[in-house]
Amino acid sequence: MTMEIDKAIDRQTHTRLSLIFSKPEFWVFVASLLACLALSVITDTFATPQNLFNVTRNFAFVAIVALGMTVVIISGGIDLSVGSILCLSAMVLAICMNAGYPLWASAGAALIVALFVGAINGMLIAYLRIPPFVVTLGMLSVARSAAMVLSQNKMIYQFGPDEARLFWLGGGSTFGIANPVIALFLLAVTTGLILKWTRWGCHVFAIGSNEKAAVLTGIAVRRLKITVYMFSALLAGIAGVLEAGWLGGVTTNLGQSMELSVIAAAVIGGANLMGGAGTVFGSVVGAALIEIIRNSLTLLGISTFWQGAFVGSFIVLAVAFDRIRAGRETDG
Repeated sequence: MTMEIDKAIDRQTHTRLSLIFSKPEFWVFVASLLACLALSVITDTFATPQNLFNVTRNFAFVAIVALGMTVVIISGGIDLSVGSILCLSAMVLAICMNAGYPLWASAGAALIVALFVGAINGMLIAYLRIPPFVVTLGMLSVARSAAMVLSQNKMIYQFGPDEARLFWLGGGSTFGIANPVIALFLLAVTTGLILKWTRWGCHVFAIGSNEKAAVLTGIAVRRLKITVYMFSALLAGIAGVLEAGWLGGVTTNLGQSMELSVIAAAVIGGANLMGGAGTVFGSVVGAALIEIIRNSLTLLGISTFWQGAFVGSFIVLAVAFDRIRAGRETDG
């Protein structure tokens, strides 16, 4: 009897370990730790408090947007407009604060604009059935053009009476931790709980896995898609507010080409571009790994021009490994 119990425990333990080892985000996390360890040994500057502070703060902006992108990818879509939405939101914030409005009102206006843009994306995709790639690619240009029109293509660096509060929000720290990192933690926990424990989260996975089956079960797929793209835009807007406070100024090239890093973070973290799979933890560690690689290139004296090559290669490799793993599971 005792032997049978021991065998049952062994099987259960082995199953749990196998489940952990099969998760792409686990191996990305391990790769991030190994990269940090290697850089700490190779260089004298990586493990310094100031550099670690900069690394965590810098990756937080990408990771916040990647949370929304992960939800979109899980639903079977893609959002190429997040960088432009970030820019537009930051510009609305800057214009309002420059006009003398308080931080809370200006940030509220910025997030409302982001939600409006996300709603447009969602409605065009859900009701007109235009492919997400086409809609969000078009919005990429429209949103950035709107930012140029609103600012007359000028940099805004004066933020009125609440300027110090904005700079503290995006560039300050609490207990030695950068405020954007704290915001990332809160948003990641919230997003994770929503995806795991709410009906909305279950429905997002359902439409990404099989949209036709989701329709037959009575899920309001069209309305759900609109909320998914609004959620993605909202997180891009939050990142825009924080980044404006960190940089101390807003230009119309803010967030340019950010879409590549965000999608890379989500895919490297295990999100399936075909839909139905993805985790909050994976998107966060994916963003962290990208920032660690960028920081290492700088510290090792390698040209920053190689950054795009590394990020693009990671996307291709992550998707390739996912396809190979899926093929093996199918064959099995």
